[in-house]
Amino acid sequence: MKMGNETTTVMTAKKENYTFPYILVTTLYFLWGFAHSILDVLNKHFQEALGVSRAESGLVQFSVYGAYFLMAIPAGIFMKRYSYKHGILVGLLMYSFGAFLFYPATFIQKFWFVLIALFIIACGLTFLETAANPYVTVLGDKETADRRINFSQAFNSIGWITGPYVGSMLILSEESRISENQFSSLATPYLTIGCVVLIVAFLFYKAHLPEISENVDPHVALSEEDTAPIFQKNSLWEYNHFKWAIFTQFCYVAAQTGIFSFFINYVTETGVVATDQEAGIQLSLFGMGLFMIGRFFGAYLMKFVEASRLLSLYGFVNMLCMLLVILGLGVISYVALLVTFFCMSIMFPTIFSLGIKHLGVFTKQAASYIIAAIIGGALSPILMGYIADKTNMQTGFFIPLLCFGVVTYFGMVGSRYK
Repeated sequence: MKMGNETTTVMTAKKENYTFPYILVTTLYFLWGFAHSILDVLNKHFQEALGVSRAESGLVQFSVYGAYFLMAIPAGIFMKRYSYKHGILVGLLMYSFGAFLFYPATFIQKFWFVLIALFIIACGLTFLETAANPYVTVLGDKETADRRINFSQAFNSIGWITGPYVGSMLILSEESRISENQFSSLATPYLTIGCVVLIVAFLFYKAHLPEISENVDPHVALSEEDTAPIFQKNSLWEYNHFKWAIFTQFCYVAAQTGIFSFFINYVTETGVVATDQEAGIQLSLFGMGLFMIGRFFGAYLMKFVEASRLLSLYGFVNMLCMLLVILGLGVISYVALLVTFFCMSIMFPTIFSLGIKHLGVFTKQAASYIIAAIIGGALSPILMGYIADKTNMQTGFFIPLLCFGVVTYFGMVGSRYK
């Protein structure tokens, strides 16, 4: 029946045990965490090895996050026609293929070929994130959706720790720096992860993943006796909280990518850390370590604090931290930079979860739009690098400052469902 501009859908769904599917999907978070975090090492590696500017090194992120923008909508259409499982399998196979391209890259030895390989990997990651993020929110009760996606993202943080550490030891090592072939050090980490991804793809192929019906509210696991009515608007674009989520995710990913990409530059150029390798290890252990701790702690804290309130608080804290980073106060600014990792930890999954709430049949389509907003990560490193080339590295962090202002507003106002 119709009520004003909204339709009411009444559905029932069988109760199902989602534990194993949830565990299996959560493994994906590690894989794309590793793929993203090792980029921050590549950024610095190509500056040193190929003599590219900081703005030009931003093409590494541009090739990855640009793929999200181009592939997110097709990924959503694909999964709407087929299933989450098929989308995950396509994503894993593309990820593996792109990783294996790093072997011929050692012979071709061209920057553009590496960018192509990273682009293909990112196309696969787009499928994975478009599928996994909404999927984990519907594998259980509505009340625990925000905590569930933050808990899964905590395993993503383990990948974020592993990537810079492996990259620093293999790519930024002294042996790599003096090697005549600056691309040879890239082969080992990428060929290894390519094999791991193939194994995970086989496990998904064999596994049974329940396909959740989108004719019900995606955050409600209904029992056979539960027939509560659910209100559905006529168009996805009538949901203001969803539209705000797209813009906020664009800004957040811009801030995150910029901070991650130029962490090594900032701490070495301000004299806090002496070498690139040492800075890369600190990025892994301290920065990404706090990022991981923040996600586990955030998932726990959301038992007691509303997700939107926590998001706005963390956004405001990061605005203050960026001011300290821009001022260049030595160790104080370094500590402030590390604090931003802790506060950023909950932002992506929380923005995503708040943005797709109450969307019903539009959930997969909405997920693809929010994933497409990751294009913010393609633009900010180039812009921050350009500012740094013209002034200094610390001034470039004015861009994340503005972005965290948007995150703060979304948590306070924009995420409210009407």
